[in-house]
Amino acid sequence: MSASTRKSAKLEHFVSSEPFDPQVAGQAVSPAQEKYYLASQWKLMWWKFKRHRLAVISGVFLLLTYFSILISEFLAPYGLQTRNVNFIFSPPQSVRLFHEGSFVGPFVYGTNYRLDMRNLKRVYSEDRSKINKLRFFCRGDSYDFWGIATSDLHLVCAAKEGTLFLLGTDRLGRDILSRIIYGARISLTIGLIGITISFSLALVIGGLAGYYGGLVDLVTQRVIEVIQSFPQIPLWMALAAVLPVTWSPLLIYFAITVILAMLDWTGLARAVRSKLLSLREEEYCMAAQLMGARPKRVIARHLLPGFMSHLIASATLSIPTIILGETALSFLGLGLRPPITSWGVLLNEAQNISVVALYPWLILPVVPVVLVIIAFNFLGDGLRDAADPYK
Repeated sequence: MSASTRKSAKLEHFVSSEPFDPQVAGQAVSPAQEKYYLASQWKLMWWKFKRHRLAVISGVFLLLTYFSILISEFLAPYGLQTRNVNFIFSPPQSVRLFHEGSFVGPFVYGTNYRLDMRNLKRVYSEDRSKINKLRFFCRGDSYDFWGIATSDLHLVCAAKEGTLFLLGTDRLGRDILSRIIYGARISLTIGLIGITISFSLALVIGGLAGYYGGLVDLVTQRVIEVIQSFPQIPLWMALAAVLPVTWSPLLIYFAITVILAMLDWTGLARAVRSKLLSLREEEYCMAAQLMGARPKRVIARHLLPGFMSHLIASATLSIPTIILGETALSFLGLGLRPPITSWGVLLNEAQNISVVALYPWLILPVVPVVLVIIAFNFLGDGLRDAADPYK
């Protein structure tokens, strides 16, 4: 057969266009296997994430915690600035169910105090003759709910003419539990806003460095190395110290958020850059470029979705850093300041070791900080494992 005849001859097509049937191919597939083979990547990630028990528990805990900031006024027994001048530095009260062997229901004993003139302090003691039953879904301090409506409904309140200080009071007689609940609104949202800013910076800067390479990558890497070479806490302190004292609390809040975010994007940016450097040479990326797709479309539609799950896991692990940054700055007196209330502002009152020795309950605001940080770390570990469901 001549060469021209071979070129004009139509080659026989040996690939079947029929749907693949594993039974015909001799491979028995169970319904569970078929469900697994046909599942999308996000569904596989969800299945693998559910097997990480600590991550699931942490996720539920964080969801409930973030939901609580929407109804802080309802959950707090007292108002944010409510003062009980007769109970300054009052110790925590214990909730009990039984009195002298009889079931009473949730209650706290009354509190008496006397002045210790030798040590110049108040000494509190339980008055077991006073049984103050707790009230639920009760009327208490009035509040302005998100600027929409005024209400005085609370989840739990003290008895009439009684007190309810489950975590004690501070130097002004304010309930610490109520202030912790209110402070969660600031400390938790500053982490979300901060990671949104740093995540956006990381995607843009890291994406450009990884896609273009060359001089852009060189300059970006040197800038990241310079930023990472500074000790974090002294740099935070220096930037926070230059904020004008005349700024309103709202401006200080956003300024601290921006400072923490501007110093936290470097790790995410390097993760984006390293992934793009390896993916930009793939065939589908080259095909998109040959079809005339612009770099913005190639990065946003073809490259970033391929490892977005890894970025989400990395971002989740970065939120605790921002929360700890705000707590550290506020604890040192360089971050948020009253009347804004955050967990760091509450811990600022526990700087004096003598105060902590006398009134150890003032350091209790550190407990929600520790719990949230641990929960975010467990959640991030679970998301990082689930990001690669084929392992």
